Amino acid sequence: MLSRIALLFPGQGAQKPGMGEDIAENFEEAADVFRQANEALGMGLQRLCFEGPQEELNRTDVSQPAILTVSTAVLKTIEKQVAPLDDLEIVGAAGLSLGEYSALVAAGSLGFGDAVQLVQKRGAYMQEACDARPGTMYSIIGLDDEVVEDVCEQVRDETGKGVWPANYNSPGQLVISGDREAADKAAQLCDEKGARRRIQLRVAGAFHTDMMETAASKLSKELDNIEFGQQRFPIVANAVARPAEKPDEVKSLLTRQVNNPVRWKESMQWLIDRGAQKFYEIGPGRVLRGLLRRIDREVDCMSVSTASDVEKMAEDLEV
Repeated sequence: MLSRIALLFPGQGAQKPGMGEDIAENFEEAADVFRQANEALGMGLQRLCFEGPQEELNRTDVSQPAILTVSTAVLKTIEKQVAPLDDLEIVGAAGLSLGEYSALVAAGSLGFGDAVQLVQKRGAYMQEACDARPGTMYSIIGLDDEVVEDVCEQVRDETGKGVWPANYNSPGQLVISGDREAADKAAQLCDEKGARRRIQLRVAGAFHTDMMETAASKLSKELDNIEFGQQRFPIVANAVARPAEKPDEVKSLLTRQVNNPVRWKESMQWLIDRGAQKFYEIGPGRVLRGLLRRIDREVDCMSVSTASDVEKMAEDLEV
């Protein structure tokens, strides 16, 4: 009997040179996804994924289509080498920020060509917002959400500058985002409140905050020109931690996601509450697997990004 499964897709920050190279070398269906991305974007995205350099991959308008492409390449390989998604009992899927677009591609709601062009523009608009209003993000580990929320409010009141909770990732891990001076001060205050660690993230600016308002507005206009189809399975929206089915609502929540917090912890709980027994992280990195273990240690999660990972997934599912 097949398990009830959930698919997870990584977001920005998972990028590194070499990602996707192994699976593209071993499976033609994966290599074809990279060819489609190169053609859709008119650039050598495959070369950047395989060779870097890291600095180029870190550019927001590069990392976003790159991660989506690698995730889709892995997904297409799973569909060909493991089982068609329609043959699996999929409870739902979710993607961390950018990863929500990968999830929509997996669900058949968004075409890959549209998606890769859309996220390149999304990345460019976010980069423009970062350049106009420089900011940064910190992962705060070891404090309750309420403590971090209070610290952000205190710093906003004291400095008149913005810093807010941006990613509710797991119990005891909340990412803050905002103006560099305000975010630095908030991170220092979290240290003083007893945070176990603070990690400045490798991102271009203050994502998922009011500082991304211009990016959200421009993205909304792009989304108006994209046709979204019916989803094969529910996609849990970051902004509200529940699925959206109607295309207009999907577009609205994708826009809202840019300048509002990602509710990842609640999104994972939605999937767990619906009976997901096995989770698969599809694409580069293992961040989502780690977060899920902090949310519920009883849940089984496998990261799938290489040819050998695909073989292990087939064994795991006994198909």
